[in-house]
Order: sequence, then C-alpha cells, then structure tokens
Amino acid sequence: MATAKKRKSARQKKSIPKRPAAPLVGASRSSGGRPLGHLAPIRPIGADRVHRIVHFLEDRPFEILGPHFLKTEKHLSINAFLPRAQEAWLIPTDAEANLKKIPMRRIHPNGFFQAIFKGSRVFRYTLGFKDGSGYVSEAEDPYTFKTEITDYDLYLISEGNHFKSYEKFGAHLKTFNEISGVHFAVWAPNAKSVSVVGNFNHWYAGAHPMTRIGDSGVWGLFIPGLQEGEVYKYAIKSHADGEVRIKADPYAFRAELRPRTASVVAKLDRYEWHDSDWLAKRAKHNSLDAPISVYEVHLGSWKRTGPDGAGFLSYRELAHDLVNYVQSMGYTHIELLPVMEHPFDQSWGYQVLGYYAPTSRFGTPEDFMYFIDVCHQHDIGVILDWVPSHFPKDGHGLAYFDGKQIYAYEGWKKGEHKDWQTFIFDYGRNEVRNFLISNALFWLEKYHVDGLRVDAVASMLYLDYSRKEGEWDPNLHGGRENLEAISFLKKFNEVVHLNHPGVLTIAEESTAWGGVSRPTYLGGLGFSMKWNMGWMHDTLEYVSKDSVHRKYHQDMLTFSMLYAFTENFVLPLSHDEVVHGKRSLFGKMPGDEWQRFANLRLFLGFMFAHPGKKLLFMGGDFAQSREWDSGTSLDWHFLDYAPHRQVHQFVKDLNAVYKKYKAFYEVDFEYQGFEWIDFSDAGASLISFIRWSRDYEDLLLVTCNMTPVPRMSYRLGVPRPGFYEEIFNSDAREYGGSGIGNLGGVRTQDISWQSRPCSIQVHFPPLAINIYRWKASAP
Repeated sequence: MATAKKRKSARQKKSIPKRPAAPLVGASRSSGGRPLGHLAPIRPIGADRVHRIVHFLEDRPFEILGPHFLKTEKHLSINAFLPRAQEAWLIPTDAEANLKKIPMRRIHPNGFFQAIFKGSRVFRYTLGFKDGSGYVSEAEDPYTFKTEITDYDLYLISEGNHFKSYEKFGAHLKTFNEISGVHFAVWAPNAKSVSVVGNFNHWYAGAHPMTRIGDSGVWGLFIPGLQEGEVYKYAIKSHADGEVRIKADPYAFRAELRPRTASVVAKLDRYEWHDSDWLAKRAKHNSLDAPISVYEVHLGSWKRTGPDGAGFLSYRELAHDLVNYVQSMGYTHIELLPVMEHPFDQSWGYQVLGYYAPTSRFGTPEDFMYFIDVCHQHDIGVILDWVPSHFPKDGHGLAYFDGKQIYAYEGWKKGEHKDWQTFIFDYGRNEVRNFLISNALFWLEKYHVDGLRVDAVASMLYLDYSRKEGEWDPNLHGGRENLEAISFLKKFNEVVHLNHPGVLTIAEESTAWGGVSRPTYLGGLGFSMKWNMGWMHDTLEYVSKDSVHRKYHQDMLTFSMLYAFTENFVLPLSHDEVVHGKRSLFGKMPGDEWQRFANLRLFLGFMFAHPGKKLLFMGGDFAQSREWDSGTSLDWHFLDYAPHRQVHQFVKDLNAVYKKYKAFYEVDFEYQGFEWIDFSDAGASLISFIRWSRDYEDLLLVTCNMTPVPRMSYRLGVPRPGFYEEIFNSDAREYGGSGIGNLGGVRTQDISWQSRPCSIQVHFPPLAINIYRWKASAP
C-alpha cells in the first residue's frame, strides 16, 4: 500500500496538462519563463465556493481547487483542501525553482488553504502538509491533471455500446507528465458530489472530490502518488436524500478479503500468458460436434487445507491439484461456480458484488490468470458461471448506489427477487446493459475464459417468475415476458460471439422457452447451448425409484427424446441436485449397497450415451455419499474403499470411451445421430438405442437394464449385419459388477427382428449399461 511518505520520495518534475478535466483558469497559459512572482496578499475566494468544497457539495472541484490564473489582475491562485492539515505549503519544482517551501494560508478552519502569487506564470509544484500528530505528507496536486474520459467514451456508454468500459471506469494505474498515480472513474448520475476515499486520506469524504464530466453522470479524478495495492471506495452524496454512502467500486479489478469490503487498485496487464496453442485450437474444442464433458467445481470445497480443513487451496495450488485431477479423469472442461467477488460464502458465489474481481479467497488476479493458463496448457477449457440476473442488497455494493436504484429496476414488482432477497438488474438502461456486456467480454479478454454459463435465465425472461398474482405488471403488449431482458440476452450473445468466436455461452433455463440456443437472426436468444433441466428432473426421479416400480415409469426415460433436438442441450447433474435435502447422487440410489453402486454406474453411463453434452458436479464421480456442503472438503478418503474407487475408475473409463468414438458426440443436436431400437419392453425395464456418426460409418449400440434381474439371450434387431463388439460394460468386475457380459461381442443372425433386417442375442446384465461397436466382420 502506498504511503504519503513513499510518495514524497517519488516526486518528479511535471508540467500543467494542456487538457485538464475541467477548466483551470490560466492553467494552460505560461508567461514564457519569467521568474516566479512573490507571494501576494490574500485575495479571498468566494465564501460559497469554499463552503461547497469543505462541506462536500461541489461537483466541479477543478473550478476551485488547483492553480487558477487571475488574468485581469495578473495573479496566480493555488487552492487546496487538506482537511487533516495543521499547516500546508507548496514547493515549486520547475527546473529554475529553488525548491523552497512556500507556506499556504488557511482561509477556512476545515482545511481550505490558498497561496496567491504575483505574476502570470503557471509553474509546477507539489503540495505538502503536516497534521496534528506531526505526520508529514507531500504529493503532486490532483487538480492539475486531466481525466481520461472522453466525449466519445460518454457517447458509447450512453448508448450501451462501450464494450471495453472496464478500460476507462474503475481504478487504473496511469502516468501523466511523468507522474504516476491512479485514475478513478465512476458512474453516479444522481450524486450531488463524489469523492475517492481510502487509507491515503483517512477515509475522509470530500478530501479528494471528483469532477462531474459534462452532464453524463460520470465522475473522474487522477490522484498522483497512489500505487498498486491501495484500498479505496467512493463516498457518494446523493441528490435524493443528501446522505453519504460509502461504496465499493463496481469496476474494481480486485477486492479485499471478506469480511472487509474495500476495493483494491490492481494491474492486470503484467501476467505473461503461455496458452497461445490452446487459443488457436479452442474453437475446435468448443465446437458443437466435439466431445464436451464438463467437471463442475466449487473451488472453496473441492479440497480444503489445514488440520481442521478450514483453509482454502490457492488458485496456484488448484492450478496443479485440480488440473491434474481433471486431466487424469478425462474431462474436457472445468466449470467454476462463480469466482467473482461475493460477500457471503454460503451463497456459493451466486450473489456477486465485485463483477470484475476474482474473489480474493484464493489469491490475486494474477494467480487466477495462472490457474486458467495451466488449464489451457493441459487442453482443458474453463467455463465460468456468470450472474447477470440479480445482485445482493449489501450496503457497500450496487444497491441504491447513488441514493437511487441505478443498477436495478426501481419498483419492487420488477426490481426485486423475493425468493432470493436480491435486486434485479435494469436491462432497459443502456449504462447497465453496458456494464454487464462489458463484464462478459472482460472475463473472455483479460482472463482468456472459454465460456460463460449464464445463471437463472428463466428468472430474467419472465416478469411473473416466482410471483403471485398482483406481484407483477405485464409488459406493453400485455404479456409476461420481460422484453428488456430478452433484448439484453440477445445483445449479449451477439457481442460475445462476434468478438470471441469459438467461446461458449450456456443458458441455465428451466422452462420451455423456444429458441434459447438458436441464433438471434432466427428469432432465438443466441446461446451456444442450454441446460436440459427436463431430462435431469425426469431421470433423477426415475432412478430414485425402486427398480420394482420402474416398469410403470418407462416414459420418464424416453420422454426426453421427443424434444432432445429442439435445443443444443447440456445434460446437467449439477450442484443444485445434491444439496438442500436432495441427497447426493449416490444417496438417491435405491436398493442394497451393491444395487446402489450399480444404479449409479448405470445412471452415469446412460447420461454419457444420451444425446447432449455432459456435466457432472464434483463428488459424483466417486460416489460421495453425503450431500455437498460448501463449507467442507469432498470426502476424498472414500477412495480408500473399493466400491468408491471402482466408480471412480468407471467414470474415468467412461470419459475415455465417450471421447474415443465420434458417434457419441458428433451429432448430439440433430435427430440423425440417434435411433431407438426398442423402448417398448417396460415390463422388463429394458431400453436399447443406436448412436450414429455424421457419415453413418460409426455405429454404437447401447443397451440398458434398469432392474437387478439379468435378461439373458435377449434378441434385438440391428440395422447392419456383422459383429457387435462389446466395448463397455458397467457390470464388469473391475467396476464392482457381477461380471455378466457378452464375451467381447456377438455376431448378427439372419433373423429379421423389430423391423430390421438382422438381429443379435445379447445378455442384459443386472442394473447395467452395455455399449457395442459395430464392425463389418469379427476380429
């Protein structure tokens, strides 16, 4: 953290800028090198202007503070507000100056100082003061520097098209006229005045007042001498109620570790990336006809450290432990529950306040870059959960940011989630749309993220989402759709895919809204893929039933194929299904101990064989028995026990088979890639189907027995004669099964069956999935 004493030693020569943020009277004029005039008698500044500064009421501080050339009287006035100062001075730093301290006169007891010089030459200087404790500070005057916000920036922001607004807003380390410091910019349209506060000014609201830039509602200030690591917030006095609110920076790149809430100045362009090879081939890895097997992870509870398990692994530790695990298991992508800064651990990251800051729980922004870089170097894509649907009510956050709701809708019917006790973004406001879309691009550009999974899309689409009659108002057409949110989601997807072709956008959308994963030019929302919540609910309910009852619910397995190709679906077995009393995946399985493990293997195998990309939450791949608890580590010691270790190996082999055979992934989203053999034998709870490659050269036959009763020599019709090689059997002994199989495969018989020209006789092991690969002839 920078201190005033450090800044003193870092003083450098500077000149008054040619384009200050607000008019500095005479600040751009020089007398051509005439000697500095002598200190002149005091000429009091208007009392009202001093009052506005010392009472934090001024929105144009550059018109009062800093150097002002009194042209008609040929005097230079330098004004400073130093509320902690007992005495103040300035030191000319021109090459010809003698570097002697020139005292400033206190003209207001709250700390307003002034020095007036005869002559008309503007000169370079530093300000110094000593406070009541004897502490001395010297630094350049902030009110001699311009702001970075241009009229073009303001134009783009106002129309919602400044998609790199994070390069201008927030806190940025800059060097102006050879003087280093931090440039601050914030949007607060309803503010009467705004000030940067931090340790550097003892959190005194008004000590560093920012200037309103035009009539935009944007405020800016460059503070020389501040360094990386400085903590800060904005003090915002509202026009609405006159209250001063201390707010974290919405664009901060880093935040303090909770429970502290300040923003931290951070630099993001120092990290040296080593993932160019991955970025060059990313579009192929993320293609809709590529194998995508996602491992969903909550970083805070994947593994813990310390004797009591209270410590987190760092981003850099995870970059090796987690990445090695994911690679060894054969997953293609990691999906992280939200890593954006959030105040409450038990929200799992879904109540975000620091949209531009990776959480400090696990390290620094550079540490997180390192984590993603290592993932890419091991050919693992990274998907982030992103939450543009709502934000929490914490006082230091976005809520009532400048005294009014500028980030959220103002009315409770549209602006509040009653279930979650959070606020809903105002998708109709250009500045808010800009904030969110720019944030999406920020993670893709600055952190090389490969995809964004958008949380709670259904809550955005419907005005009546989780609301009773009378708790919502219809749109202008009388409907229940949030037209502004729909427009925002389309714009988000268009901008993301235009600027970063090859990345994925994935919607968690739980309704039958049409065209979620269809292009916007065809009337869709533009997502790459959508979570298949219907499949997830139906299959989990089915496998939770005792096998003796499953024959009455065969439709729960087959219904998904009626709509499987209406969207580009991901099959999610996510964190939401193993918490809040829902039990773990293993905990949902019925039967005795052997049957429970067999059921889990069967269910996971069915997911991998079913059309759609795959997602599995951590712990499911080794049969974690208890529900997920975000406050503790997974039960890794379970891998010391054979049944859990066998499930672990099963999932590893399942990933390998899935990635090896293109029939399992190449045509996930079109009906040509799937064909039922038989789903009619509900009495025996048997199903069988085929997965085809796009060129129909590869054929995989899948059979599932949903009961513990083996079905021997069961005849199935098949489309091609030849040999059906058994390449996978979840009942294999190495997975903990009974060992019933088909001795490596079966030959076809010239017996027409089930409307197909030939047939095979296979054994259906108990509670098992079997996968066969067609060959024209036996090996």
